[in-house]
Amino acid sequence: MKALKHFLKTFHCITVIIFIIIITFIIGNVTDRETFSDGTAIASLAENTILEISSPHYLVTAPGIIKEPINNLPSPPPISLIEITGRIKSGDTMSTSLRRCAINDDVREQIIQSFKTILDFKRLRPGDHYIISLDADGKLVQCIYEAGPLDVYSLQRTDQGFQARQNDIPVVRKTMKLSGTISTSLFAAFYDHHEDSKLIYAFADIFASRIDFNTEAQVGDSFEVVFEKYFKNDEFIGYGNILYASYSQSKQNSTQEAIYFSSDTSSGAYFDREGKELGASFVRSPVPLGRISSRFTFRRKHPISGRIVPHLGVDFAAPHGTPVMAAADGKVKFIGTNGGFGKQIVLSHGGDYQTHYGHLSRFKKGLRKGRQVKKKEVIGYIGATGLATGPHLDYRVQHHGVFINPFSMKYRPKSILQGAELAKLLETADDVTAMIHSSENNNIIAMKNILLSPKNIPISLL
Repeated sequence: MKALKHFLKTFHCITVIIFIIIITFIIGNVTDRETFSDGTAIASLAENTILEISSPHYLVTAPGIIKEPINNLPSPPPISLIEITGRIKSGDTMSTSLRRCAINDDVREQIIQSFKTILDFKRLRPGDHYIISLDADGKLVQCIYEAGPLDVYSLQRTDQGFQARQNDIPVVRKTMKLSGTISTSLFAAFYDHHEDSKLIYAFADIFASRIDFNTEAQVGDSFEVVFEKYFKNDEFIGYGNILYASYSQSKQNSTQEAIYFSSDTSSGAYFDREGKELGASFVRSPVPLGRISSRFTFRRKHPISGRIVPHLGVDFAAPHGTPVMAAADGKVKFIGTNGGFGKQIVLSHGGDYQTHYGHLSRFKKGLRKGRQVKKKEVIGYIGATGLATGPHLDYRVQHHGVFINPFSMKYRPKSILQGAELAKLLETADDVTAMIHSSENNNIIAMKNILLSPKNIPISLL
């Protein structure tokens, strides 16, 4: 009996030893232990074994073995950054603003020196803001500086050092349609659609050589306009081009159209369907949306003296400080105070024309005698200087030394398209009007995601 127990005990030990040898042999030929960089241990497989890593689990595949996820293995820790935001306050320099944010001297110097080739820190404006990213050691990783929705600059740490650039801006461009009828004024009709005054002035400016909205706009007139609006992060940032505009005068039963068109001879201008460019050497009114308070006449009772005297100009009543534009390209012949006209500017133009602008509150800064000005350039601001009962502009046109009625002047188009260019213009007009009529609502007719680079930002957005 004792001999049997001894035999069984010996057999059991031998069996265990053999089992251990077999397992050791198998493991030795299949795996060795290796370690990932994050300290996680995993088997290193034979040549024909596939290793798949799928965060947060590692999946191991070997011939004849079903995939099994290895649970509870942590992912590599993310790189931690410290973000500091700052804003330029009135009177700040970039350095003082960075100091207020507790940015150390080395980082502050890196930011200023790296940005100075593309960013003028002397032109900082209150409200500009920036975001600085530092690593765990407090060293600079990147800096984003935003001077406006379209003025964004970035500084990035790379293997070659710090690189600064002005960023491209992703925006959404919406093509909009708007139409309405005049019940009181053009300004009020646009305002009812909650559009900015810039759009109203741009619309009026297109027809400035053909329609005087101060005198010719009537109740019952209607308008239609197709224009671009730009949005960044769902926030409106500005208007693009007006692509199409029309104004219908109910009493005259006539319609003026303007199609935006770029050609070989014109880099973006407005034309009618006959190919005639809208715009002439003179605009009809130097105050686009003022009210006519007195017309050109040889017999008018003067509001102050009470005498019947000629009024050889047109008075535009508008709020104090309203901008006054040059009616045409010209040169400043006189600027100063001139008796009853108060503060006055006189411009000389080609063809022996002169224009007079009186009762101004002030002149454009830097304007002086002999200075060249462009048509529609702001030259002064409406006031009530001299003999005036309220803020208005006394506007006069002189030709060969004789004052003439500004509204009787005949205007010739700046250019006329012909042949292939006229055909392209008509195609453009048909495309735009087709967009208008295909749109079921009175709002968005097209939308596109675009990337604005510093070189292709529309002038109207600046």
